[in-house]
Amino acid sequence: MTNYLDFERPLAEIEGKAEELRAMARQNEEMDVEEEAAALDKKASEMLAELYKTLTPWRKCQVARHPDRPHCQDYIDALFTEYTPLAGDRNFADDHAVMGGLARFGDTPVMVIGHEKGNDTKSRIDRNFGMARPEGYRKAVRLMEMADKFGLPVITLVDTPGAYPGKGAEERGQSEAIARSTEKCLQIGVPLISVIVGEGGSGGAVAFATANRVAMMEHSVYSVITPEGCASILWKNADKMREAAEALRLTAQDLTKLGVTDRVIDEPLGGAHRDAGASIKAVGEHIQSMLDELAGQSPEQLVKDRRQKFLDMGSKGLAA
Repeated sequence: MTNYLDFERPLAEIEGKAEELRAMARQNEEMDVEEEAAALDKKASEMLAELYKTLTPWRKCQVARHPDRPHCQDYIDALFTEYTPLAGDRNFADDHAVMGGLARFGDTPVMVIGHEKGNDTKSRIDRNFGMARPEGYRKAVRLMEMADKFGLPVITLVDTPGAYPGKGAEERGQSEAIARSTEKCLQIGVPLISVIVGEGGSGGAVAFATANRVAMMEHSVYSVITPEGCASILWKNADKMREAAEALRLTAQDLTKLGVTDRVIDEPLGGAHRDAGASIKAVGEHIQSMLDELAGQSPEQLVKDRRQKFLDMGSKGLAA
């Protein structure tokens, strides 16, 4: 069953009518509704194309948060083999919002790390909706250190509204853990590739995405704060999230122009959730392309280029 977003309600009505006709025909074999249903399908396809042709930043936020979008676990299951999960930060606990471990990407042994939101009520609660605690970032640091020691490329999959702001997380050093993870990203002498597959929220995303190459899915978002949070601070009204989304320049297209990210990965019409298989395949192809770009570079060059990339950030937008 398709989960429709608010702005997709007219589309839901048309597709629902087409399905109702076909359901009636299944119950009564004498009914011939295919021509009428096909006309509705065509109208729905045209409406879908029109809706997604010029998505506003706020609507892109909604698509990026769609519950049926492929998540980290889906990408790992489809793109990686011999995945061996590694748990715990060797200090406090294992954070289920962050998953990672050793795997093979094609013939290449890698370390893959990502945020996992979960796909139903139980798993979302267990995964804390993808909001990592300090132990999640310390686990990521441990895995990056291991990858650096054994010369393994690191691939990160980012999908989080932001780091968890709870009292316990703050008591255990949330900001320090995020800073250490970001620092470790800048230090390791192996290729580091990051893909924003849904939401890239605040420092919780930067801690995984301080990479040699950063790609964004076409309808993903990446910003210092959520539109709702920004609106609450600037206008004292969370209902101003549409204006905040416009001001934040959080879309993949804007951020690529600014030089914050390196490439945009096209999604199927209607978003990644409408064809998860095609979306995951596209991500895999771009990961391979980015690995090829970095192949053969020395550890010193990888670190130098990564640092310079972030020192230069925003210069494209300033020059324009």
